[in-house]
Amino acid sequence: MNYFFYILVNNIVPISIMIAIGAAMYRAFQIDIKTLSKLNFYVFSPALVFVKLYESEMNLHVLMQILLFFVLFFSLLFALIEVYIRLKKMHRGMRIAMRNSVIFYNSANYALPLNQTVFGGNAYTLSIQIVIMIMQTLIPNTYGIYTLNAHKSTWKATLRTILSLPVIYAIPVALLLRYFHLPVPQSIDIPLNYISNAFMATALLTLGVQLGGMKWEFHFSHVLVSNILRLAAGPLLGFLVVWILGIEGLTAKALILSCAVPTSLSSVLLAIEYENEPEFSSQAVFTSTLFSMFTIPVVIYLLGFM
Repeated sequence: MNYFFYILVNNIVPISIMIAIGAAMYRAFQIDIKTLSKLNFYVFSPALVFVKLYESEMNLHVLMQILLFFVLFFSLLFALIEVYIRLKKMHRGMRIAMRNSVIFYNSANYALPLNQTVFGGNAYTLSIQIVIMIMQTLIPNTYGIYTLNAHKSTWKATLRTILSLPVIYAIPVALLLRYFHLPVPQSIDIPLNYISNAFMATALLTLGVQLGGMKWEFHFSHVLVSNILRLAAGPLLGFLVVWILGIEGLTAKALILSCAVPTSLSSVLLAIEYENEPEFSSQAVFTSTLFSMFTIPVVIYLLGFM
């Protein structure tokens, strides 16, 4: 019960307030959603990835274990959603949106504070979540963009679009600086931290602006299935994968918890940027965030038996 109220007060309520502010701003000023989307893609997201990766501490063995877990978990989740969308014979745009709403999950501004709450500020579990966050940032900015552009441009043009994203370069630069123990100049470090700290606010305001401009033709069945696959099937697959790989202890618990969070704002940003089912994507993020108030405490309770 304590987890329930903590998540409600410290995660759901603050997120809802930010979304509501964004919706109100749209209603009052008709804010340009495309501009906000570009700020997230080209400024705030790459700064966040760079700062978190540069500051993380992780040995190679644990890193490889986490990456193996992520690859297997992501593959199983992808296969599961693929079965559903094929059975439903969805059109191309909805297939992509539905897939993104399940395989892209909120590993940053929801999972990071949740990790620190559940594990009492443990630096080791935080490092695990940071690795998952980096993978969940990289994939939408590569695979996610490719799927949305493949049908309307050549693979070379799509590749140019992907290579134009700063996050692609933020990752190797952060790794190299960290590996060689090179300090970031203070004149660069200060603005990077300011920008990365702004990611959460701008992403949630962007979602609010999108929700404020929607007609709310609710995609009930698709949104419900998306939520079930994200919030229920996700952690169940997490339990399965740690069992298959023989991962135990804090590592296993942190990995399972990372699978239980709601749909990522990345799915909304992609939908807005490339005009692909933005209403469904926004509804999937909003409802999964609300429903996670009930599903996350269940997952945390089950972790106590490991």
